[in-house]
Amino acid sequence: MSQRPLVHFEISERKVLLRLLDSLCILTCLSLIGIIFEFDYFRIDSQNWYWTLVLLLYFNLFASIFELYDLQKASNFDSVLQNSLLSSGATVLFYMLTPFLTPSLPENRLQILFFFLAILIPLLLWRLVYITLISSPRFYKRVLVVGNSFDINLISSDLQKSDPNYVVVGYIKTEDRLSSEIDEDKLIRFEIKDLTEAIKEHHINEIVVASGYKKGLMLPLYNQLSVLLKAGFPIKDYTQVYEEITQRIPVQHVDKDFYRYFPFSRSNQNKFYQFFFRIFDIIIALVGLTFLILMLPIILIANFLGNRGSLFYRQERIGKYGEIFRILKLRTMVKDAEPNGPQYAEKNDLRTTKFGKFLRRSRLDEIPQFYNVLKGEMSLIGPRPERPVFVHELSEVIPFYETRHVVKPGLTGWAQVKADYGNCHTDSLVKLQYDLYYIKHRGIFLDLNIILKTLSTVIFFRGQ
Repeated sequence: MSQRPLVHFEISERKVLLRLLDSLCILTCLSLIGIIFEFDYFRIDSQNWYWTLVLLLYFNLFASIFELYDLQKASNFDSVLQNSLLSSGATVLFYMLTPFLTPSLPENRLQILFFFLAILIPLLLWRLVYITLISSPRFYKRVLVVGNSFDINLISSDLQKSDPNYVVVGYIKTEDRLSSEIDEDKLIRFEIKDLTEAIKEHHINEIVVASGYKKGLMLPLYNQLSVLLKAGFPIKDYTQVYEEITQRIPVQHVDKDFYRYFPFSRSNQNKFYQFFFRIFDIIIALVGLTFLILMLPIILIANFLGNRGSLFYRQERIGKYGEIFRILKLRTMVKDAEPNGPQYAEKNDLRTTKFGKFLRRSRLDEIPQFYNVLKGEMSLIGPRPERPVFVHELSEVIPFYETRHVVKPGLTGWAQVKADYGNCHTDSLVKLQYDLYYIKHRGIFLDLNIILKTLSTVIFFRGQ
């Protein structure tokens, strides 16, 4: 018999738990140090309450940038150690650099080291407890899938990849005519008549239905699910679960009901949101272009030595409502890189120059696009603009691909910070799922999340 799970924490609950306990452990340690030792630099009291507030703001900001709340990385102590060091170090550094909001630097500089350790050590101890307990199988959500074999393979791979505490235990197959290889060592096939017993024996927490009634959900199974639902057992639709866990829209399984299922974000028509977002675009574009001008002498020299050719290049891209515009970028490839016509850029592309690889990894090649943002052809955040030839090609094989053009293309986007690098139709489908998720949930908080994740991408040199 499988191990009986304890209470399961949802993704949002685990992130809140991590943030709360991180802050609580750090403040508790600083309080104890202030009581036990004569630690003068930082004290928690009513007179200087804003010191504590600034500390928490800095820590939560840098912890987000350095991915301490990425649940995949939060389950691995090596990643936690690296990210905790970076977050604690950046917090202490910026805390010291703002003395008008924080305490004056102590005469005894050793107190700065104590301050750093008082943040790092309790953080690491708590995260070790989290990995040992909360991330253990005892807190996993155990799921049974009702659907055809293709959906089962997709759910068991995508959902477990997105949430390390989400485990697909087994399935009930509703369409035997669909053949698909299933790893029987990982997934157990249950029969309809054994559903209730399987839930008890394997401690199933939730049932995910990935097949409609007309597509194979037989009457006996439907009746059993109805009984379980009336008894309060969690039964969810596959598309709902897929979207919540992966933060993608499973557009390839929505078929003709896509536009009924897919409510566009109210922010797409919100005049205040659009106005302030445009103001933000202009401000950031001016800052970005100023940075480009300041860096231009260095870039020119490096381009002369590493690229030996023109610095900039223009290329046609598809913008909002399908309108064509010319994007401006720093050149990263050799001259005449497409002798046989348009082709996708690949990971470790041999056409990329040495300096071009650095520009791509650091994302410096995208900086001239602030000019397109300033002109209003692009925005800071949105789906990446694609070339017309590829849009035409992808629109023929991927359902609703052109839906991504209902908003302005962006310098960065949800797909850019979430999806892996790809150069095929399957990878384009994954990116479309992320783009549609952004269009559906577009708003201030998601935009801020994308900005923070973009900073992480730049800092960790993950550009492509």
